[in-house]
Amino acid sequence: MMDKGVYVVAFSYPVVPRGKARIRTQISAALSEKDILYIVDCFKQVKEEMGL
Repeated sequence: MMDKGVYVVAFSYPVVPRGKARIRTQISAALSEKDILYIVDCFKQVKEEMGL
């Protein structure tokens, strides 16, 4: 995600229960609809790249 220009933070054990890792994002009212759609597309691309 960072390579695509989207800042995310991963949380894993011990911050969350073992096996329950999370990705934290933060949305700003300053983002446009185009920005949001780009971010969603990036998540889809990374999911496919990782074979998930």
